[in-house]
Amino acid sequence: MIAPSAPRPVADNLTTVTRRWIVATDLTLIEPVVETIVALCVTAGFSARHCKFNVPLAVTEAMANAMLRGNASERSRTVQVRVELDAQRLCIEVTDEGDGFDLASLQQSPDEADWFEREDGRGVFLMRTLMDRVESEGPDAESGHRIRLILHRT
Repeated sequence: MIAPSAPRPVADNLTTVTRRWIVATDLTLIEPVVETIVALCVTAGFSARHCKFNVPLAVTEAMANAMLRGNASERSRTVQVRVELDAQRLCIEVTDEGDGFDLASLQQSPDEADWFEREDGRGVFLMRTLMDRVESEGPDAESGHRIRLILHRT
């Protein structure tokens, strides 16, 4: 894991906080990253519901998907997590070393007959439900596949 970067000032005397981690493909490494992100949200004054429920569940899903699906559970691969928090929003990017997927094609819903039997799609559904925006980009040769979770301050 790399050390997080220091906050940097922006206009109107607000502070943008940026943190970065590089973690091995190991599910036990998810919780410490999530706890730090939640602590940042609490300190920044995000709602209790967002801090206790939305953020930890969405980030856990994104990191687990990156490790299990993107990196195919290969412990030699890493997941990069980047968090940027400012006066307007929280932006979390989770990047794996996999081939990526078409986010637009994942439109599963609990209304579908096979919802509980499926082994895919529920994590993306949860991320979309809990965050204001979910984006996907890549993969590319330099950074792999990235999923971006955005939550605006309410």
